[in-house]
Amino acid sequence: MSGKIRYSDEPIGDPKVIRDFLPSPEDLAFREEDVKITITLSKRSVDFFKGKAAESDTQYQRMIRRLLDAYVEAHADALTGRSTRTARKRAAG
Repeated sequence: MSGKIRYSDEPIGDPKVIRDFLPSPEDLAFREEDVKITITLSKRSVDFFKGKAAESDTQYQRMIRRLLDAYVEAHADALTGRSTRTARKRAAG
């Protein structure tokens, strides 16, 4: 894009306020405690995640962990009626 930008004095349409969707710095720094386990998965599942991980240049175990975390987050909210993140903050102090 080497063209010149041309500005105008046109009125701005109907501006809308967008809620703050970014996590707070505290949420970004939060790291959950990991627990090492042994689990047996189907070859089909492992091959699937290994293939997707290779496409995304990431680790397949990390993808599986994030999938499980997302599942727990979605279902824990539905069961308890409140966010697990709020519960973690309360437990932390």
